[in-house]
Amino acid sequence: MARKHPIGRSVQALSCALFLFVLGGCASVEVQKPAATTARNQVIVEAQALAQAHAGLSGQARTDNAVRIEALLAQLDDATLSREAGALPVGDPLYNFAGRALANRGLPLPRPFDRGDWNFDAAGRPPADRDGYRPPMKVAVLLPLSGSQAAVAAAVRDGFLTGYYGETRRKPDVRFYDTAGGANAAYGRAVADGNDFVAGPLAREEVDAVFADDTPQVPLLALNRGNRTPPAGSASFSLSPEDEGISIAQYLVERGAKRVLIVNGGEDAQRRSASAAKAQLERRGVQVAGSVGTGADLAPLAQGVDAVLLAMKGPQARALMPQLAMAGITATTRVATSQITSGTGKASEDAALDGIVYPTETWGTRNVPGLPSQASAAARLDTAKGPAARLFAFGYDAWLVTAYLERLALSANADIAGATGRLSLDGFGNVLRQPSWSRYSGGVPVPLGDGAR
Repeated sequence: MARKHPIGRSVQALSCALFLFVLGGCASVEVQKPAATTARNQVIVEAQALAQAHAGLSGQARTDNAVRIEALLAQLDDATLSREAGALPVGDPLYNFAGRALANRGLPLPRPFDRGDWNFDAAGRPPADRDGYRPPMKVAVLLPLSGSQAAVAAAVRDGFLTGYYGETRRKPDVRFYDTAGGANAAYGRAVADGNDFVAGPLAREEVDAVFADDTPQVPLLALNRGNRTPPAGSASFSLSPEDEGISIAQYLVERGAKRVLIVNGGEDAQRRSASAAKAQLERRGVQVAGSVGTGADLAPLAQGVDAVLLAMKGPQARALMPQLAMAGITATTRVATSQITSGTGKASEDAALDGIVYPTETWGTRNVPGLPSQASAAARLDTAKGPAARLFAFGYDAWLVTAYLERLALSANADIAGATGRLSLDGFGNVLRQPSWSRYSGGVPVPLGDGAR
């Protein structure tokens, strides 16, 4: 059964509190050598053939095909990739792959992605405002509001409502649906209740379940990324370890890294970040000296290492610093996943981490337009404190993507300044995030300017 607020009067009270809280906060010629041109064009020809076959594949074959295409495009330098992407005809299936490769490198797209059957006129939506704001008419939010994931859902919910109540223009009706009884069942109730857009579900397996239908009755913004590509008109948004690994790899490429040592702490998310970073580095021609756990002998891997990537928590990283020194690894470029902040907070101990750069949410380092500071939010809402703050920011950005999805989908190089970073949308319906960055200095995280990326 649909409920505007799943926990009754308490959620109504929370909504009012959030509303009051937000109000209170608130021209050159390039000459190419013939042989090099032929080689580069051959890469595009091969990638085009793979992209043409992509739509007819499924499962692991589809995943492997995408990896092969990405590896081919990674062979192209920035100028060549941009030129070849611009030369692809409208509708060429390779363009979505090439565009995503450009976006991951922070490069502009020559034209918008080919969206096909995307439609934003359902339910009589008014035209978009000048800034692209065009939210749906009725939004269903699918979250695990009861059960073991209820605390996670509460942080996402509160972030979403903070963004919602912070908007002074037309807003959609919002109803929350508990996915504890199954995501498909909750989605079915949302459709029956006349919602024209759905945000959620939250778990990866639930996302695959709702995306199993290639033509859903109502489009979704899934709040995780599963193994299925979002259907036309739908999208997925995730703070996935894989996306973070790709961002870190790009950071290292931009710093000119040639030989990188990767050390991970052994947890699932850490291994996933490390694996994604390794794959992306190798695609971009960077040699990975080794991708090992914290107990590995580092000395045999030390030769020529000019950068270190740490996928681990703070205490593990502090313990690893002397081991790196003993192995003769003195690389000044040291980057870590966002988990580096876990288990930290004492400057005298964390001085061992000085010089390490890591990605973080924008909200934790600087002001976000329309959103009170993290310190202010944490003083009023438990769901904005500590580790939950990341989920709160994620929920806030889920509202932004819901409201600005048309702009992100149909405009070339459109992005929005979110709480978790700058958000854009690739050609496959995946929300891409460029995080902010911080560096440990004197045992304290110090935000880096946007140009530091």
